[in-house]
Amino acid sequence: MGFMDYFKPVSTWTAGEVRAFLRQSSPESYNLIDVRQPGEYEDGHLPGARLLPMAELADRLGDLDRSKPTITY
Repeated sequence: MGFMDYFKPVSTWTAGEVRAFLRQSSPESYNLIDVRQPGEYEDGHLPGARLLPMAELADRLGDLDRSKPTITY
């Protein structure tokens, strides 16, 4: 399986749409991924977000549950 096999075309959500989704959904029902650098993550991140820096993304895609929607920022 290649790196691109993990990605499907998706629409872009506004911040408001993401907020509404997060409010209406159980944290166990989605992957919330912060792809920034560790220092940026430590300065502040969305509650429940997991740090997965962009540079590590290809090597750590197996950490994600592919059956759940994934929101990245």
